[in-house]
Amino acid sequence: VINFGFMMFWFLMFLVAHDFAYQIHSSMFPGLTSVRFVELHYQLIGFFKLSVILLNLVPYIALRITGRS
Repeated sequence: VINFGFMMFWFLMFLVAHDFAYQIHSSMFPGLTSVRFVELHYQLIGFFKLSVILLNLVPYIALRITGRS
């Protein structure tokens, strides 16, 4: 639950504060374009979602199937 909440928070903050986050990151990485910034965030959000599913949800389902709770 916490992981999905963090992912939703990240996505919502990315939508709300896109320009602010881009200004901060482009000052740290001078060659970063706005398009690349968006691509990186969507890739990282997707990777985080897959990690949450593989590392949390799949073992939970396996435990529920075997009857151990």
